[in-house]
Amino acid sequence: MTTRSPFSFQRRRVCQSLALLATGGASALHAQGAWPQKPIRLVVPFAPGGSSEVVARSVAGELTKQLGQSVFVENKPGGAGVIAMQEVAKAGADGYTLILGHVGTLAVNPYMLPSQPYDVNKDFIPVTLLAKVPNVLVVHPDVPAKTFKEFIAYAKANPGKVNYSSAGNGSSGHLSMEYLKLTAGFFMTHIPYRGSGPQMTDLLAGRVQVAMNGLPSVSAFIKSGKLRALAVGSAQRIAALPDVPTIAESGYKGFETSQWYGLLAPAGTPAPVVKRLQEESLKALRTGPVTERFAHDSAVGVGDTPEQFAAFIAAQQKVWKDIVAKAGIKPD
Repeated sequence: MTTRSPFSFQRRRVCQSLALLATGGASALHAQGAWPQKPIRLVVPFAPGGSSEVVARSVAGELTKQLGQSVFVENKPGGAGVIAMQEVAKAGADGYTLILGHVGTLAVNPYMLPSQPYDVNKDFIPVTLLAKVPNVLVVHPDVPAKTFKEFIAYAKANPGKVNYSSAGNGSSGHLSMEYLKLTAGFFMTHIPYRGSGPQMTDLLAGRVQVAMNGLPSVSAFIKSGKLRALAVGSAQRIAALPDVPTIAESGYKGFETSQWYGLLAPAGTPAPVVKRLQEESLKALRTGPVTERFAHDSAVGVGDTPEQFAAFIAAQQKVWKDIVAKAGIKPD
């Protein structure tokens, strides 16, 4: 595991790519023909059914319209996202293979996993942060706790008897719950799945009792009464669940956790392509279909620059490096 500064790698990679624009990158790309000239693959490192699916397909649909070429989503779960990340790291740096990065693959795996077959700070170039999605703590109706405080008391009174599910090791749900366990001082058993879809099946069936998922994957089940929302991980309450308190206001001041998703390309992707992708992504985030879907799920669209996204990743790595060490988070 490297101990070198993640920000220096990210910033250097972004600056090198952008410098191509002033040193002939645009001319070289023009000589090869305008981009894009064929379909673009957006790899999602999780199974269908979660927040990643909502963000990826919402944005990909608009990019398809704007670019005149299909931007298709390919789900490739497994290995805490390593399988998908490795494949994209080795893909051609031509703008036709992208990956949806998130907190687990970019900010946690470098410190949770003993080794990775790539370097997240050297083998990828950040394009833009697409969205932040609030996490919601939900329980199966069979759990006797009706409030967040009651749930914490119940979990503390039943150590090892409460199981929580996640979309996989290193997923946002896994990390958020370990963060909560560390903060509140209680124990639950982690049951990882290969994506939010399989996870939700067992949660709804009561085979696991609790989860902390992005709102898009649980909102319908909360409304139908199949799951009970006890708290949100965002800094403020969210419009979709106005009566559900934040974890911070429930006795854990400063606690905040959300899912976030951004576009990355293999290192060496021409700067004009990176620039176009960022600009088109920002445009997509401002379209009616995307803003309406995001508003429905209380997601916040971002669309920042490659430099800003690189700085954000570096800041998140610093935060989660400490949490991984303190909580002893390990791949199960």
